[in-house]
Amino acid sequence: WDLGRKTEVGCYEKAHAGVVNGVVMLDQSVRYDEREDDDDDDDSDGENDETKEVVERTRAAGGVYGKSFLSCGDDGMIRQWRLTPPSTLSPTIPTSTTLTSSSQTPNYNKGASMTTDASTQSESSLLNTWRHPSKTGGSFKSLSLHYSNPTQFASASDSSVDVWSLYRSNPISSHSTDTLWGNGDTVTHIRYNPVERGLLAHCSMDRGVGLHDTRSATPLRKTILAMRANCLEWNPMEPMNFVVGSEDYNAYSFDMRRLDKPTMIHKGHVGAVMSVGWSPTGREFVTGGYDATLRIFGYRSGHARDLYYTKRMQRVFAVGISADSKYIVSGSDDTNIRLWRVNASENSGVKTPREENALEYRAALLKKHSHLPEVSKITKSGKRRGPKFVKKQTRIAQIQKESRGNKLENRIKHSKPGVVKHPNEREDAVAKEIG
Repeated sequence: WDLGRKTEVGCYEKAHAGVVNGVVMLDQSVRYDEREDDDDDDDSDGENDETKEVVERTRAAGGVYGKSFLSCGDDGMIRQWRLTPPSTLSPTIPTSTTLTSSSQTPNYNKGASMTTDASTQSESSLLNTWRHPSKTGGSFKSLSLHYSNPTQFASASDSSVDVWSLYRSNPISSHSTDTLWGNGDTVTHIRYNPVERGLLAHCSMDRGVGLHDTRSATPLRKTILAMRANCLEWNPMEPMNFVVGSEDYNAYSFDMRRLDKPTMIHKGHVGAVMSVGWSPTGREFVTGGYDATLRIFGYRSGHARDLYYTKRMQRVFAVGISADSKYIVSGSDDTNIRLWRVNASENSGVKTPREENALEYRAALLKKHSHLPEVSKITKSGKRRGPKFVKKQTRIAQIQKESRGNKLENRIKHSKPGVVKHPNEREDAVAKEIG
């Protein structure tokens, strides 16, 4: 998509035989003739003839594939696509990955393979294909690109976390959840740490949020939440902190050095938090919920400063903030992509120096007097009109909270001193910590 023109640049039809679960953009052009030294030292013996053939053919074609992106899906495939003009987009799925018409399931008997037909690659936008490493098949749930090594990425699948290289047809390393944590639950979301090269964080179906080191293939820590975690994103400016979106309508900020309780609980949604996206400044993040709303939180604020919605927008499953921290992109269940301003009242046109000084002065006044009730009514989103469904559910939740509080006070009043205590909301969010 071209966000400036709000038009579609190209369409990759039938990219996967099923749901596409993850897409990551390769930050720069990948040169196959410039090999990573650390990969050669660690995995030089494991490089097979098939991978060498791919490298040699790519060198003969010029050594540069150009800018590209990766996608994964329920068909157990990871594919690399070239970013090409729309007139030349004609993705061709190699014959080794096509599905049978009778069962509509991929053939995993051949094991892991990479597309090596140079003529097909030059004529189509499909560059490479990687199969699920398991012979019995499986599906990929999420992808994450390494921050410092653009040729390395990680994938989350049904029962393992795999680290891949664009140079190899098989995973560099595979970490089974049975080996790491003693259970075989599906890993649904995975993210590389922006600073620590070998640190991965993931969410799993057992309500767990775990950290593990890919270099030593050892688990570091894992915490089991009260309800399942749907998404996870690292703070780009404070990489020791991350935010988790949960099924209990809240988002939780954690410090990776202490996972026994969250550092902050971000409230406001009346549905499960399905996606999280950080601003590049690390001061704010946006959440998309099952209640068909977007909310913008400060990284140290428990309540959203703004709420976005439209009448036609349905459940939000993907959100992101642009690199200039001015726009939000959301993808919802009504098959639409929407573009929002981070500050709804901000004018996107060119401003004169006088206008900029006036806006900065007004913003400083709002910040200075934000503690006053009259000003907080304007600046906080609590007074913003939301959908009727959200307002109704918020009112019901408030009544339920007051009822629980009254019941607890009565129990404390009619019990022995110290028997019934006030609950700690942050500690109750975590069921237990492993490791």
